Amino acid sequence: MKTIFAFDTATSVATCALLREGEVVGERLAEAKAILAAADDLVRAAGIEPGEIDALVVGTGPGSFTSIRIGLATARGLALALGVPAAGVSTLHAFAGGKPVIDAKRGEVFTEGPMVARPEDLDVAGVTLVGDGAIRYRELFEAAGARIPADGEPAHLPAASRLVACAQAYGPADEIEPVYLRDPDARPSR
Repeated sequence: MKTIFAFDTATSVATCALLREGEVVGERLAEAKAILAAADDLVRAAGIEPGEIDALVVGTGPGSFTSIRIGLATARGLALALGVPAAGVSTLHAFAGGKPVIDAKRGEVFTEGPMVARPEDLDVAGVTLVGDGAIRYRELFEAAGARIPADGEPAHLPAASRLVACAQAYGPADEIEPVYLRDPDARPSR
């Protein structure tokens, strides 16, 4: 694959990146709802046409149900419009520098496994933790022996470029499955 557009919308900070021949041409942070505008900025800054994108990589979660859906719907729409294959990769691979811990709200976190857990139930002694969940539960994790970089450190932010190295099977975007670790809050009315 020559030119790959990668993005992830599952966490509190969305990320997108454009790679050519394995090298990062550009990377942006955005809100999930603005991922297409960020993609447009990347493509324009790189001086390429959207039709020059050869493949997509999308983060599949875990994370916010709605944000995961935004990412997958965007991947499906882009893949269809551009006529390119796509690969799904766990959002947890977008983090580096430690064990990812994503704030799952409701007093829980998403982490490797993948799994959803209460922060106090994780064995984190001697482990470096990164992500918005590590920041939110810093006091609890540090009391349990974890190391957590300072709040403003880049390790706490996802980077879509990291997803590309983990992408394996490229194919139709509509075959990419989300990683949901909980049932959605919304329920059909009876």
